[in-house]
Amino acid sequence: MFPPLPLALPQPADPERRDRGFERWLELASATDDSGLSGFIRDAAEQPESRALLEAVFGNSPFLGQCLLREPAFLRDIMAQGPDAVFEALISGLWQDLGAEGDQARLMRGLRIGKRRTALLIALADIGKAWKLDQVTGAISLFAETAIRLACRHLLRKAAENGDFTLPYPDDPERDSGLVVIGMGKLGAGELNYSSDIDLIVFFDDEKITYTGRKSLQEAFVRLTRDLVKILEERTADGYVFRTDLRLRPDPGSTPAAVSLSAAETYYEAFGQNWERAAMIKARQVAGDEQSGQFFRSLLRPFIWRKSLDFAAIQDIHSIKRQIHAHRGGGTIAVAGHNIKLGRGGIREIEFFAQTQQLIWGGRDPEMRSPRTVEALRALAQAGHVAPDVAEEMVEAYVFLRDLEHRLQMIDDKQTQELPKDPEQLRHLAVFAGFQGIEDFSQALVRRLQRVEHHYAHLFEDAPSLSDAGNLVFTGGEDDPETLRTIAEMGFRNPSAVSADIRGWHHGRVRATRSTRARELLTELTPTLLKALSQTANPDAAFAKFNEFLSRLPAGVPLFSMFHAHPGLLDLVADIMGDAPRLAEHLARRVNLLDSVLAPGFFDPPPGPDLLGQELDKQLALAFDFQEALDICRRWTNDHKFQVGVLTLRNVIDASQAARALTDIADTVISRLHPYVEKDFARLHGGFADAGVAIIAMGKMGSREMTATSDLDLVLIYDVPDGAEESDGPKPLVPSVYFARLTQRLLTAITAKTGEGVLYEVDMRLRPSGNAGPIASSLTSFIRYHDEAAWTWEHMALTKARVISGPTRLVERIEEITRDTLCRPRDEGKLLVDVSDMRARMAKEHKGTSIWDVKHRRGGLVDIEFIAQYLQLRHARSHPSILAHGTADVLRQAVRLGLLEEKEGTLLCDALHLWTTVQSVLRQTIEGAFTEEDAPRGLKELLIRAAGASDFDSLKTQMAEIAAQVLDIFVRLIDKPAEPYRAAQAANEQK
Repeated sequence: MFPPLPLALPQPADPERRDRGFERWLELASATDDSGLSGFIRDAAEQPESRALLEAVFGNSPFLGQCLLREPAFLRDIMAQGPDAVFEALISGLWQDLGAEGDQARLMRGLRIGKRRTALLIALADIGKAWKLDQVTGAISLFAETAIRLACRHLLRKAAENGDFTLPYPDDPERDSGLVVIGMGKLGAGELNYSSDIDLIVFFDDEKITYTGRKSLQEAFVRLTRDLVKILEERTADGYVFRTDLRLRPDPGSTPAAVSLSAAETYYEAFGQNWERAAMIKARQVAGDEQSGQFFRSLLRPFIWRKSLDFAAIQDIHSIKRQIHAHRGGGTIAVAGHNIKLGRGGIREIEFFAQTQQLIWGGRDPEMRSPRTVEALRALAQAGHVAPDVAEEMVEAYVFLRDLEHRLQMIDDKQTQELPKDPEQLRHLAVFAGFQGIEDFSQALVRRLQRVEHHYAHLFEDAPSLSDAGNLVFTGGEDDPETLRTIAEMGFRNPSAVSADIRGWHHGRVRATRSTRARELLTELTPTLLKALSQTANPDAAFAKFNEFLSRLPAGVPLFSMFHAHPGLLDLVADIMGDAPRLAEHLARRVNLLDSVLAPGFFDPPPGPDLLGQELDKQLALAFDFQEALDICRRWTNDHKFQVGVLTLRNVIDASQAARALTDIADTVISRLHPYVEKDFARLHGGFADAGVAIIAMGKMGSREMTATSDLDLVLIYDVPDGAEESDGPKPLVPSVYFARLTQRLLTAITAKTGEGVLYEVDMRLRPSGNAGPIASSLTSFIRYHDEAAWTWEHMALTKARVISGPTRLVERIEEITRDTLCRPRDEGKLLVDVSDMRARMAKEHKGTSIWDVKHRRGGLVDIEFIAQYLQLRHARSHPSILAHGTADVLRQAVRLGLLEEKEGTLLCDALHLWTTVQSVLRQTIEGAFTEEDAPRGLKELLIRAAGASDFDSLKTQMAEIAAQVLDIFVRLIDKPAEPYRAAQAANEQK
């Protein structure tokens, strides 16, 4: 019989539901043909003690009320024999009835009826205080283990019947079957809650089983595992048995539902993490082959219980706990909606309080290894690792919260730990938990939550907090809801993807995190990393780029250690990932660039040509051969371009300084590569006495206005003595062929993609006759072409020509020819019409409709460059000093010479600075065209800062106004003066 019911039996929270329950209960008496059962039903409704129990059920739990109405005879057994005897008979009956069951439908129905009766019995024993917490959780766990074993036995027999393998002991299918089912979490510890799901890991001993099936052994056990889940989890007319979770297996995102023991051994030895060690404290075999299970436990023992822990491992254990944010000092805890498992002061904090210390002390002291939370707390106190009063307060709170968890779940059989937000529902729970109402319930609950929170927050209190914002927990195989909320609040739009990728890092899915030390460092760094990435323009894109970056690393410890020692470096990497994909791409290929960032002087203005040349010469002196020289040139160039990009990103240098620095880098590497190519070419083909080849830089390189994406506009000019017929090498060549092949070899050296990437793309369309002309021109043909055949636009391009490499005599001769060409007298009318018409053709071909197309839009860079080039061609004969390579230099000189009004010259220079600034930022940071709608906030802010604007709208207004003013100047200087000449030309053509 039940013991006398305690005075604390809960009152019915809902009298109407209680009364309806009694009505339906009494209706059962009339509906049954069993007179004994009918009498029991009426007596139970009348006897004070049994009536009080029925009222507590009907008035508080719709789920239990339904169970009572379906199982009056079972209730009679409980009332007559007591819960202990009935539960023992229930488990025995399941083994007797289902132990050899071959029909899956009958097995599923029997387990579901057993679950319903078990749920009713345990609830009544709990509510009536016949059982303490450990008996309640132990009974739920025993039923779960029984159900799992019965299902496994059925499935093993079924697999054997299908010919997949032969069972060594058909009458005892689990024995020596090779199947190992491990219960994790509360099932493993024997602490299941009332409506708990069960955490399982299914292994199979691949070295033990002789497989005879049609598919693979792996597939057979995956199929068995899925059937096991179906038997336990599928909802039928009789309900379900247990919701089942397989996500605590090794790396659940990339492993099948069943894992071989050999794969598990490899995983735990190579990739096992401290949080998995904590989870494995509760691991227990609940079904399958006991011999293989013992092997698995022996395999796990050294993984879980290390005899000694180094400092880094202890720090990582601390960080497991510290990823969960704990407020120190008396903050309020809202009762309504509080999660008593995951929330502050909840069950999870008590479990972590025990487990983290078990990991530290359990390797040396087996007494610390209990999977049961209460036993672990008391063992820690007994050993002096926890103050006895602290342990007992945690135990008392744990029992209180687990009891409350059961009442919460008993109401509707829901797997929830979240308290109701609705006041009436909260009152209902308070009454069911034995309180008068919300007030006394809240006081009792908050007191315990705050006590747990206090002890939990001071665990390892000397260690700094890993997260100031909230939970950042990436353990286990599922998303932590509080973590997702924290990530979302940081500004990430897809927190689930972020969480999944970080869990993948911890599972060693990238090479950089496959060592224990790398994962320990990563655990410490993750909150700082997320904070840094969250402050970039597009946190999700920045994270994706960092994830890609991490996946390319051969090892993580050096980089993570560097981040740990230099937190500011992490901010820089986050900026690069978020705002500068071009730099991110280069950094992913050359992680050791971060070492140079830490070197003194990295954030100083870039070095000048002389220092750059000395630096590259030293590196090239170490080259073993031509191929290594090419790689050195690429590494050196791309590393320096990376530095310029970082300095631009951090606003250390402006656009004009960046352009000059990028040009100096290009000048240096081409001028050093040129003689290397000549020397390598001469080994086979020799050379010509007193001959040479010069390289002319045109376009942006010639004007020293390069951007991060500029290609090289090059022209090669050679000169040989009169009468030279062929080169003096083993395979001599005539001059035209020799220099054409030498030029091609140089272009290949510049443009070929090696393991270090590409140096530059090269454009040679500005050579005499363009693509129709020879790839290398003789000095004689160069002179003749510009004297006789060159178009006006080619002379405009020649204004930027700058010789960057070649023999001194040839260089001087080319510079003299260029200067003479530009200073020759010109037909002013023809010049005006040619410049105006050419600009109109370009505008037709490149519409420049976007205000961000600062090169082609009217009033943009092309208009300013055309103005400068027109002024040079128009006035160079009388004012040779106007010849300069840089556009800004030309404009300033034109003002000094009185060829351009000062106001206009200032406006054009200001416009040139604005356009180059915008272009420099965009070329450095994005691929393709800039669109305001898709542009990340950080990129807009970078544009605003670089341009010196107050906000984005002001920047756009400023750009529109300046473009209009530049266009006005172009029209005044070129288009309008060209009109009468154009009209005269048209008239002449008509004649």
